[in-house]
Amino acid sequence: MKFRPLLIVAALAACVPALAEEVTVYSARIEQLIKPLFDAYTKETGVQVKFVTGQEGPLMERLKAEGQNTPADLLLTVDAGNLWQAEQQGLLKPVKSAVLNTNVPAHLRDAAGSWYGLSIRARTIFYNTGKVKPADLSSYEDLASAKWKGRLCLRTAKKVYNQSLVGTMIARMGEPKTESIVRGWVANLAADPFSDDEALLKAIGAGQCDVGIANTYYYGRVMQRDPKQPIGIFWPNQKSSGVHVNISGAGVTRYAKHEAAAIRLLEWLSSDKAQNLYADVNMEYPVNPKVKPDERVAAWGDFKHDFINVAKAGELQSTAVKLMDRAGYR
Repeated sequence: MKFRPLLIVAALAACVPALAEEVTVYSARIEQLIKPLFDAYTKETGVQVKFVTGQEGPLMERLKAEGQNTPADLLLTVDAGNLWQAEQQGLLKPVKSAVLNTNVPAHLRDAAGSWYGLSIRARTIFYNTGKVKPADLSSYEDLASAKWKGRLCLRTAKKVYNQSLVGTMIARMGEPKTESIVRGWVANLAADPFSDDEALLKAIGAGQCDVGIANTYYYGRVMQRDPKQPIGIFWPNQKSSGVHVNISGAGVTRYAKHEAAAIRLLEWLSSDKAQNLYADVNMEYPVNPKVKPDERVAAWGDFKHDFINVAKAGELQSTAVKLMDRAGYR
């Protein structure tokens, strides 16, 4: 009996164990926030997750430089502005997934499927409880009024978080009105803009300023370390547009070598089980509406959030940066 060469090759191939499936992630989220997730995914599925962490800018430049040779299958980062930029630079590819479209609300993902939100971070108002009453507060716009002269603290305009906030304000109110508000904020500053939200919140607690704008998870970190800090949380614009929210999220890279596996990981990250792991570790809100926030986060109270598509933060980022510069907000 004669064996045909192709049959022999096929028989030998069948005897070789299949290589373990893997996914490579470029992540702007730090290792301590993502490793527990990836470990849980590997334990559940057997799929190995390799990851590289760094700042979003350098990671995107690396993706561009590597081109078709990149090992990255997923880009994981914070702020819709960054994800929008990645899509505009051709670093991501649209994917079709009924699972993702079910788990991620439409205003928290790219319309074409190039990226999806995985957690929500609210950028809201904080105040010194010894100097300000909640009844004194109302909206982001009101922080430009004269009553807050010398009482307001802000993070630097160089950070994408504030660029996104101003971008969505432009989308709602137009440039002239938004610029007037930003100029009012600058006129009311109690100190030079801070480099990060934690320093801003500590300044509020210390009485250096009475009010400020920051992301909620920074508040969670500060209060976890020192629950006696006199810092309160306030949900603005409840009678109008709602609280400004943004996302952390991810997209499949344009030249992903393991596209199907990357989509499955992305779907898993949006699932009920993973959402608690993903959001709770950084005291963020789950993007999946079926999942309740961690009890520490839930204790801050319910609020109406802005349902404008977060992609607007990216589309208007350049306009927002120029407006803030004109207004003297550095």
